Amino acid sequence: MANESFDLIVIGAGPGGYVAAIRASQLGLKVAVVEKRTTLGGTCLNVGCIPSKAMLQSSHLFEEAGHDLGVHGIVVDAPRLDLAQLLKRKGEVVEATTKGVAFLFKKNKIASYTGAGRIEAAGSVAVLGDDGAVKETLSAKNILIATGSEVTPLPGVTIDEKKIVSSTGALELAEVPRRLVVVGAGIIGLELGSVWRRLGSDVTVVEFLDRITPGVDDEVTKFFQRTLTKQGLKFKLGAKVTKADASGAGVTLTVEPAKGGAAETLEADVVLVSIGRRPYVEGLGLDKAGVKMTERGRIAVDGHFQTSVPGIYAIGDVIDGPMLAHKASEDGVACVETIAGQKGHVNWDLVPSIIYTQPEVAWVGKTEEQLKAAGVAYKVGKYPFTADPRSRANGATEGFVKVLADKASDKVLGVHILGAEAGTMIAEAAMAMEFSASAEDIGRVCHAHPTVNEAMKEAALAAWDKPIHL
Repeated sequence: MANESFDLIVIGAGPGGYVAAIRASQLGLKVAVVEKRTTLGGTCLNVGCIPSKAMLQSSHLFEEAGHDLGVHGIVVDAPRLDLAQLLKRKGEVVEATTKGVAFLFKKNKIASYTGAGRIEAAGSVAVLGDDGAVKETLSAKNILIATGSEVTPLPGVTIDEKKIVSSTGALELAEVPRRLVVVGAGIIGLELGSVWRRLGSDVTVVEFLDRITPGVDDEVTKFFQRTLTKQGLKFKLGAKVTKADASGAGVTLTVEPAKGGAAETLEADVVLVSIGRRPYVEGLGLDKAGVKMTERGRIAVDGHFQTSVPGIYAIGDVIDGPMLAHKASEDGVACVETIAGQKGHVNWDLVPSIIYTQPEVAWVGKTEEQLKAAGVAYKVGKYPFTADPRSRANGATEGFVKVLADKASDKVLGVHILGAEAGTMIAEAAMAMEFSASAEDIGRVCHAHPTVNEAMKEAALAAWDKPIHL
């Protein structure tokens, strides 16, 4: 049994772990990564962000070909779905992306070990085989936990990844379900629900709260729900699933009002459970190592990502902050820069979020509701994509840009976008807010014409003083 020594051992090769490993190697540290999957990239690259976006793109093009080309003077017969090819392409995208990470590991001389990582003590990590036996033990000055998150289970509902699926199973359905019920109206549920709706499913979304997309600005949420409803999604809000019977050909769900009342049943061919994710910390040996947890079940860390045990660090979904891949990556960089003697920092208040439906939803900073609750006096500037020439030319005028700025200082406090290119546009807002820009600052920056990003300029002008084109 080998016993190799490193400067840093990273447990988990997702967007947090692999980015941290690469940055640590760039800083001159000898790095090893322990990953239980045979491919690198974690949930995001293998069964999350990347495959879901491949399917979102394919399903969007399928719907566009079937409904939206005629207005451009492009006349085609009704498209035929080749689901096997769609899934094959998704797999190819995943394979190319995970191989890219493997190449970067080789380039940066990072040692990779396949197996589950378990902390034996500060400075010691065991690599376990599928049978739970220790294959080898590694030692290091520092250990970084980057194990990410897993699907949150729903009491009374057993996931079999066939008829009752998690997001993982929803990416592998061999045929388009006639009726799909999505439990949970968050980002994952709406994205995957949108995929299968475009491909032909009758989709119903059941949500415990009386609104979709908790945490999103209320005005955006209401507009977004109306848009998704027009597209064909059905919503049953303020409802909870208490039972799922998959003994027949399909699934019978028992649904009750969240506030109490008579139960009803919903019939589905497939049920997608997407009520959130929880930190993946099982089997890491945290108790034995003395690593403290928070009341919410996450690993407690200080301002430099160090746990209660010196030399053991944690980043990403297992600690506080947004459970997003890009947040984990930034955590990883900041953490290892600190380990290497530099000064790393991540501003969790300015981590952008995106829902990759069509149109997309993206936001960064505070919502109106948060500003009101905090008693902050603010201004609102909005600009609809119907007024934007490039959006009109693209045939994508659904939605708007909303800028929230401090009433006294004009500092931008939040930006919320519902629109076809929201996910790309939000980067400008995040950059501006990171440097404490005012609405006037954004409004006075020259934006190329004609581009969708002009809507950002106009919304900022509206928050500062007055838009030009509205």
